[in-house]
Amino acid sequence: MKDTNEMEVVFDSRSTNEGFARVTVASFMTQLNPTLEEVSDVKTAVSEAVTNAIIHGYENEVHKIRIVCRTKGHKICIRIEDQGKGIENVQKAMEPLFTTKPELERSGMGFAFMEAFMDKLEVTSKPGKGTTVYMEKIIGKGREAWSTQSL
Repeated sequence: MKDTNEMEVVFDSRSTNEGFARVTVASFMTQLNPTLEEVSDVKTAVSEAVTNAIIHGYENEVHKIRIVCRTKGHKICIRIEDQGKGIENVQKAMEPLFTTKPELERSGMGFAFMEAFMDKLEVTSKPGKGTTVYMEKIIGKGREAWSTQSL
């Protein structure tokens, strides 16, 4: 397709790389001419997904996290994957304030933030195999076009 672009990055699951992931996705999405608020929303969602992979998926062991971003027209699609321990009950994990690590003072709001800041959120996971977080956000003028088409 003429109006698509894609990038992929794989990095170590170190907490110091969370900022790298945020900035990488933010840089990639600049081609859509986002507002500062849209960039902030996406960076927050990416930060939450990457942090979950590091803390919950890999339990602070160093493995790989993969991010694939694609633009389609005025939309950014982001897939963040780990091959960590997975989530037993995704629906329960996505409930606000649910955390499996209260001793680390985790708020349990990661998925709620992702859902609030993005237009679409899907989480798939298999215990012992890993987790994939897929998110979409319509950027700028695309939001207006999308709203008109859906009426």
